[in-house]
Amino acid sequence: MKFLITISQDEDGIFIAECLSIPGCVSQGKTEQEAEQNIQEAIKECLVVRAEKGMPLTVDIREVEVSV
Repeated sequence: MKFLITISQDEDGIFIAECLSIPGCVSQGKTEQEAEQNIQEAIKECLVVRAEKGMPLTVDIREVEVSV
């Protein structure tokens, strides 16, 4: 399966990776590459837990336009 992730850097320099289509699926790393590797493992674990609990594996992600 393929997932979109976000990676951002926090105020302490740690990279935070998040999979938006799996609520609560977040990981981190000292580098962007480490954060990406860690979120891949987190995604696997989150999918296992969601399947065991009978939850939908993912949620819908939608794009909306907001005028600013």
